[in-house]
Order: sequence, then C-alpha cells, then structure tokens
Amino acid sequence: MIRTETRRRARALQLLYAMEAGPEVAADAAYRGLARLTGPEPGVLDEARGMVDGVLAARHELDRLAQDAADNWRLERVATIERCILRLAIHELLIGSTPPRVVIDQAIWLAQRFAGARAPAFINGVLDRVARDLGVL
Repeated sequence: MIRTETRRRARALQLLYAMEAGPEVAADAAYRGLARLTGPEPGVLDEARGMVDGVLAARHELDRLAQDAADNWRLERVATIERCILRLAIHELLIGSTPPRVVIDQAIWLAQRFAGARAPAFINGVLDRVARDLGVL
C-alpha cells in the first residue's frame, strides 16, 4: 500500500506533467482528467492540486535553483518528467514542512517509477545540491 503522502506527490507530478506536455491543457482540465483516471481519492487530488498551484506560482524560482544545481545541463534539455520532479521537490524543500531527506527520497522514488533508468541518480544529485545551497542539509 502506497502512503497518502506518496500518492499525493505522484498525483501532483502527473498533473504537472500533463500541463507541461500539452500547453493547451489548463490546470482545471488536467485535474478533471486525472480525477476520472484515478477514481475517488478523498483529499489526495485536492492536496496534489494545492502542491501544483504552489509549483506554478514559484516556477521561475524553482527552475533557477534547479539550473544552478544542474552542472553542465540546461534545464530545457532535461526530460519533462524529470523537470517536473525537480520542481515539485524543490518547492517542498523551500516550504520546509517535510524533512529534506524525505523530500529527496520521495523524488528518487518518483524518478524510479516514472522516469528513465538514469533519472534517479540525476534527481538525487541535483536535489542534494539544491538542499545544500538552501542550507537545509
């Protein structure tokens, strides 16, 4: 059984990816589509939507932090799913309500589940550096 917090992050990632993959997909449409696919998940989708709203509001700052930590990688060249994982995790690191190691571990889990074979190591490296730059590790 996957914990509620992990499902919330996975749903937030799916929403971010849907909006990033299709620029014509608005947040409301992505939310309704995901709700149809996943079925009833009391609170999980609403909390995921809240996370997405926070990521979208801070997107430029999140991207700057990720870019600064991603040595030799331009963020626009990073796979969409990996960019979304980084944005989501950096947003959580900035909020500070979840321990940094938990945020990073969850991001690695998302990368293992949704991204390519090399993604977990990349995500781990970037987030570790962001967390250190922010002074939370």
